[in-house]
Formats: sequence, structure tokens, C-alpha cells
Amino acid sequence: MSAGVELDNVCADFGSFRAVDTVRVNIQPGEFFSFLGPSGCGKTTILRMISGFISPSKGAVRIGGKDMLGIRPNQRPTALIFQNLALFPLMPVWENIAFGLEVRGVDKRKRRARAEELLALVDLPDAADKAVSQLSGGQKQRVAIARALAVEPAVMLLDEPLSALDLKLRQHMRAELRAIQKRTQVTFIYITHDQGEALAMSDRVGVMSQGKLQQVATPREIYNDPANGFVASFVGENNIFAGEVASTVNGMASFRTASGVFEARLGPNAAAGGKTRLYLRPEHARLSREASAGNSIPVKITDVAFEGNFISIQARDTTGQLLVAEVRNDGKTAVPAQGDAMHMTFDASHAVILAGEISAKDPEA
Repeated sequence: MSAGVELDNVCADFGSFRAVDTVRVNIQPGEFFSFLGPSGCGKTTILRMISGFISPSKGAVRIGGKDMLGIRPNQRPTALIFQNLALFPLMPVWENIAFGLEVRGVDKRKRRARAEELLALVDLPDAADKAVSQLSGGQKQRVAIARALAVEPAVMLLDEPLSALDLKLRQHMRAELRAIQKRTQVTFIYITHDQGEALAMSDRVGVMSQGKLQQVATPREIYNDPANGFVASFVGENNIFAGEVASTVNGMASFRTASGVFEARLGPNAAAGGKTRLYLRPEHARLSREASAGNSIPVKITDVAFEGNFISIQARDTTGQLLVAEVRNDGKTAVPAQGDAMHMTFDASHAVILAGEISAKDPEA
């Protein structure tokens, strides 16, 4: 069983501070949905409202179409996995998993059978009688998931559960979590500040900033078609040019900056005035010895960094702005040397002009 979750214009106020500001989103049954954003943006507060540990100051939380007002956390069809996992060190693995069933009065034989069933589901079939201390970080993570699934929740809530793991294990557990979610078809609501986790695992992502939901879309849409400057700068890397729209035609615009005048796609609300910037992802920037007839910027190479599957090339234009291009490490692409004079070129279709918040990554922030 799984259930949808509707946040209907929810707000969360702590005194005069509004942690969550009029968030409206409808999460579908069986969906893997992630709230993505920097620390302090309100995403964990949303999770606590869904689980019942915080009541909304305004708006409503509905699970399976039912208003959760006045319903305590232990009465909701949810299970919550915390950052620290909170496993019981003096219990064997199977008792950890079956603890919620014991509280509900299920007899020991049935508890044990359910625990072993769930251990098979999370690929730990021989771990039932092990101590928690005998498990690796990834195994503990899977035990915590199995324990949450034991009470058959309709909605699983996960609060940055992979943040304490090392990089390789985090990448492995992303695939594990996604596979478990698909096998069980339970609705997963995942909280993270790690864009890689959100993009890799989610059916849809809600990007948050300062308590507000900036965009809800698929990972591909979030990355390729950001709704505003905050989303573009928070999700992935960008070369960012401050400037103003000079003219527009058929969804394209001429954008005047200190580094030159460039052609680019016109994003949502970018023609309405106010602060606008041009965003160009490093993988869409090219380096050549000669100037291009289109978008072209004279640069001097300042650093070349080997990143494994790609090479990151830093350069500065005539205004001193730092720019980055990424090239594939395929053995075929010529890599310039530090100090080389080059031109950075890019297609107008790969650059977008956006309005919106100033991000910490913005050169004018």
C-alpha cells in the first residue's frame, strides 16, 4: 500500500520567523519525491509536518486524501528514517527490525518471520542474528529501512539518511534505495541538500530556498530548464554573467554583459525587468583557438584540473571573470595549457537568461 501526500499552502512559523512559506505540492502514491535545498531552507520542517511532529501554522497536510489535523505521529501511515538511524545496539538485527511489531503486540514467531522477509528484501538475508556493531554503514542503513518497512507504512520519510556515509557507499546506497522503493511501491519523500542524490533517485524534485518552493519538476527538467536563477545556480555548476536583456524575438534574446553581447534562450519572467543573468553550464562551453561567429569570449587559461571522467579548465576573460569549461577525458580532445590564449564559445540554445534570487555562487552576491 502507498498513499499520496498533499501539502495545501502549508506554512510553519516559529515566532516571527517563517520557516516554510505557503508550500503547495501534490506527491503521487508510489512516487519517489525529493525536497532539495541548502541548510535552513525549510525542507526538514516540511518532513516534520508530514510526520506529525510539527503542526502547520497555516494550510493543511493530507495523506491519502485525509486531513492530518489533530492526528498524532504514531497514528499516521508514515515511517521516518533519521540521519543517525537510531538502531538499538543491544538488540540483534532481527529484533531491531521487528521492534515496531512488538510494540503492536505481534507474537515473536510472526515478528521473526517478517524480519527475515524484510532482510531478504534489502539483500541482508544472513544478518538476522548479527549484532548491530557487526554491520557496515551501508548495512545499518538497510536495516533502518527494513525496520521502517516492518510497520507497513504508506509513506516513507527519509531525512538525509546517507549524509554520514562515504562517497562510494553513498553512490551505492542511492541505487539500493531506488531499487527498494520500486520493489515496495511505497511513497518515498526524501530530504537532501545533495543535488546528486536528488537527481539520481527521484521521480520528481522540489527545489527550496528560504522556505519557498522554487520549482517542482523531473530531474531532467530541473537541470535543463530551471525556473529561476536560484535553481540554475544551486543545481549543477554554471558560468554566470550579469547583464540586461537588449532585445527579444521568438523566445531568444540578445543579452548585454561586461564580457560582451550574447544570444541565449529567454527563461521564465526574464523579460519582465529586474535582475537577470545568463547561465551557461561548463559542459556546454567549448574552447577554440579562433573566435566564433556566434557567442565567443576571449579568455586566458588559468588552470587545468583532472577530474577523472572529465577535465575542468578554468579561464579568465578580459574583465577578470573566472569561467569554467569541461571536456570529456576521452583521449581525443586537445587540452590547452595554462597561460594559453583561447576563445570560449557556446551555442545560444545551451545558454539561458533567468531572473530570480541571487545565489551564493553568483558573482554579484
